[in-house]
Amino acid sequence: MKITLLGTGTSQGVPVIGCDCAVCRSLDYRDKRLRSSVHIEVDDLSIVIDSGPDFRQQMLREGIKKLDALLFTHEHKDHTAGMDDIRSFNFLQKRDMPIYADPRVINQLKREFSYVFEEVKYPGIPSVEVHEITNNSFIINKTNITPIEVMHHQLPVFGFRIKDFTYITDAKTISDDERMKIHGSKVLVLNALQKTTHISHLTLDEAIALVNELEVEQAYFTHISHKLGTHKSVASTLPENIKLAHDGLKIVL
Repeated sequence: MKITLLGTGTSQGVPVIGCDCAVCRSLDYRDKRLRSSVHIEVDDLSIVIDSGPDFRQQMLREGIKKLDALLFTHEHKDHTAGMDDIRSFNFLQKRDMPIYADPRVINQLKREFSYVFEEVKYPGIPSVEVHEITNNSFIINKTNITPIEVMHHQLPVFGFRIKDFTYITDAKTISDDERMKIHGSKVLVLNALQKTTHISHLTLDEAIALVNELEVEQAYFTHISHKLGTHKSVASTLPENIKLAHDGLKIVL
């Protein structure tokens, strides 16, 4: 399995209009964070989780020419706004793009991208094949995918586990039952927004505590705000089994 972190930032990420903090002024490429998304290659399957506003740029940067499915964690625009750009894959692959999401998220996509779901379609618009999922495992081709429900304040959000890899973003709390789904993961990618308390995201200390509790082999923090600090300053403070992620980071399992 090959995992590429397409983006590790947030809508409070980098660059931030009007901000003059150390992160926004940094010349370190690891501090240039596009909106959070991940590309997974497994069992000859190419999957992307979330298509934020930077989706097109991320696909071009990584040279991704094959996409078998697009999964959504939730309906916020920093995770869905780039869905229109799947049209390039429709053209290349000459087929509809399978999308997988909770019914609530599908309904939101139908409102925001209504032209995609019209019965009479304008030529050249994106074409999708809708798969509604619940909090139960499902299969794409031969690959088993397990949703993990986390709470983004009061909004349920899906993380996903594929074999020994778990990806969770926009979490603040996770129930005991859902935490059990994460146990045994060799790699966990988890959100860690900032150092100070936030209503809907894990802080750095909360994320570290959760990783220790879950006893995963290796964790990478994503969905990073500019308020967390520069990559260099934060990475040096983390335990050995936890790393601060950056755009373009590749993990092989």
